Amino acid sequence: MKPKSVGGQALIEGVMMKGPHEIAMAVRKANGEIVVKNEPVSKMEKSLLYKILIIRGVIAFINSMVTGVRAITYSAEIFEEIDSEEEKGRFEKWLENKFGDKADDIITYLSVALALVMSIVIFMFIPTFMINFLKNIFTNPIVLSGFEGILKISMFIGYIILISRIKEIQRVFQYHGAEHKVIHCYESGKTLTVENIKDFTTLHPRCGTSFLLIVMTLSIVLFSFLGWDSPIQRAGIKLMLMPLVAGISYEAIRIAGKSKSKIVSAISYPGLMLQRLTTKEPDDKQIEVALVALRNILVEDEDIN
Repeated sequence: MKPKSVGGQALIEGVMMKGPHEIAMAVRKANGEIVVKNEPVSKMEKSLLYKILIIRGVIAFINSMVTGVRAITYSAEIFEEIDSEEEKGRFEKWLENKFGDKADDIITYLSVALALVMSIVIFMFIPTFMINFLKNIFTNPIVLSGFEGILKISMFIGYIILISRIKEIQRVFQYHGAEHKVIHCYESGKTLTVENIKDFTTLHPRCGTSFLLIVMTLSIVLFSFLGWDSPIQRAGIKLMLMPLVAGISYEAIRIAGKSKSKIVSAISYPGLMLQRLTTKEPDDKQIEVALVALRNILVEDEDIN
């Protein structure tokens, strides 16, 4: 049986796995018990729009952020055994009173919007305004764009290195490695056991880390054709072009995950190397959690025992 398309995400002491029809979040509680929650994939991914090149990449990017925030929140609640009623603040209680069952969805979308705004400000606007001060020294727009790209990627890598020093994040990176190993084993057709899974690499061509690097690299090339007359205008045009960049990057990641071409492998190599910062070797218990998550979206497959 041909393996289904599977993706995933590391959580707080857990892993989320996403198949064509369902999402499973497996989290190990402080007492060692593994709790699993299943939910269907977004209806948008079943729409006709999702079959259109580039557009489906934008949809997938937004859906992944929404699902990711919801999954991270769920894993934190399960692992720390948070009493949701006691932990709610005034704003959350106001939303609940105002919107009822839709309050959690509103909070999730607000969190995603805030994360997007912060990312745009930090990795798009700040580099543009900083490099703009070099206009009097370097007049070539391509050179300025090159400096902007170097600054942007340096900030991104620096951010990853900085957060990787946090103990809790190191655990998340281990679960990230477990997620990749389990998917590799499944895609290879081997029997899904912890011992078999341990033999695989923690690096995967369809990883979100690689996606972000492709987004940055593609944006450097595309935005090098924009002028530097006004940093505000440049930043505004870049913002409008970001859906196109995300859509093209998504298609590139899909190709990288399927192709064995040497050219594609060479293009994927920088992203795989960057994953050495965002993935760590997991222990057997972390692999077990990732395997539980995978099993819960592949219960109908004959190769899952």
